[in-house]
Parts: sequence; structure tokens; C-alpha cells
Amino acid sequence: MEQVADDNLLNKAFAISGLKMKQEMMNLALEEFIQKRKVKEFLALAGTIDFDEDWDPRKIRGKTW
Repeated sequence: MEQVADDNLLNKAFAISGLKMKQEMMNLALEEFIQKRKVKEFLALAGTIDFDEDWDPRKIRGKTW
């Protein structure tokens, strides 16, 4: 069977996480990888969104209270 993960990296990850099962470790690693990518994509939006400082939701609804 082909080895998928580096044993040295797995051992380090087990030591840090306290997990014991390879499947748990792989699932955690994938969840954290996905979360990290989502954060990077979100941060990449910085400076790309126009912000109107005068925007008022009441004006849009036609209310002036």
C-alpha cells in the first residue's frame, strides 16, 4: 500500500494535538486547511469593497426618523 502522509509530520501533529487515531488527525488537518484557505480568501478582499460613509439604511427605506 502506498504511504500517503509523511510519518515525521504525522508524529509531530499527534504530539501537538493529543489525538491518537490517524483518521482523526487527517480530518482535523483537512478542516484546518480549509478554514485557513477561507480566511486567506476573505482577507484577499481587503481594499476591493467600496464603502460609502454616508450610507444610511433609513434613507433607502424612505424613512427619516
